[in-house]
Amino acid sequence: MGGSSDSVSVDIDRISLGGEDHYIKTSHGSVTVTVFGDQDKPALITYPDLALNHMSCFQGLFFCPQAASLLLHNFCIYHICPPGHELGAAQIPLDAPVPSVNDLMDQVTDVLDFFGLGAVMCLGVTAGAYILSLFAMRHRDRVIGLILVSPLCRSPSWTEWLYNKVMANLLYFYGMRGLLKDCLLQRYFSKEVRGNVNVPESEIVQACRSLLDERRSSNVFRFLQSINGRHDITDGLKNLNCRTLIFVGESSPFHSEALHMTSKLDKRYCALVEVQACGSVVTEEQPDAMAVPLEYFLMGYGIYKPCQFNTSPRSPLSPSCISPELLSPESMGLKLKPIKTRVSL
Repeated sequence: MGGSSDSVSVDIDRISLGGEDHYIKTSHGSVTVTVFGDQDKPALITYPDLALNHMSCFQGLFFCPQAASLLLHNFCIYHICPPGHELGAAQIPLDAPVPSVNDLMDQVTDVLDFFGLGAVMCLGVTAGAYILSLFAMRHRDRVIGLILVSPLCRSPSWTEWLYNKVMANLLYFYGMRGLLKDCLLQRYFSKEVRGNVNVPESEIVQACRSLLDERRSSNVFRFLQSINGRHDITDGLKNLNCRTLIFVGESSPFHSEALHMTSKLDKRYCALVEVQACGSVVTEEQPDAMAVPLEYFLMGYGIYKPCQFNTSPRSPLSPSCISPELLSPESMGLKLKPIKTRVSL
């Protein structure tokens, strides 16, 4: 994403091409889903973090050539927007009830039913990772794999709860202004790209700051209330029977949360990738770091890069193609240690 307003508008135009928006009425309000690709292919469901949508949370990953060729060739992408987070969204009526995390999870179910989808692959970032993890726990037969970026699985700590309350007050009284945007950017990105008095913000942070202007503060306020009221799902993690790939930036405020979640999952079916000098939204800050682990992960389903593709991308995914050991940290480069990547600053 570019830093100037002109370059931001170009990127928005690029990512809008080929995507089709669907406005879906669910049992808990309406939600917008943007679809990219051939709907005969296996489905990849995405869900972004607080105050983000598919353009501000996933376009870095889908513009990364290695990852894009792997994902766009093999999947139809269904980007679910949190209620009222889509571009040009209207304000949700003030008297509408604030959805719980269970309500948001039920919306995912309604989206799959709307498109007639069976078992899907899921990709979520932080708050979105929590919603999709909850969905996978409640509907195990409908999720064949989880790709989670800086995920949440416990109820908010007192520190996070208080920080969220401060953000909620800023949203309520002042709207999407400078201080609130600074709080959100600290949630998303590492200090290496946020800049300081001597170093300007990187283009990716400038672009995200500009895209945050598109959000309706009252809609973000509602989603923040939903996430701040989440419950602990740790005990349910042991019941997950799908393979899980977790990415987390070492500078993420939710780094310890990701480590906790990894420790509770079946180690035969879970791998952790820690990305050095990176914040929470790895999909935007360092999408290149995701390419190789994603390729190894998807090989377990018979999914390969286009140049290596030997079977039809329309065929159903089968997680039994390759042994579960493929997902172990050992098979991904290091023995009994999580992958760590480096970035040239």
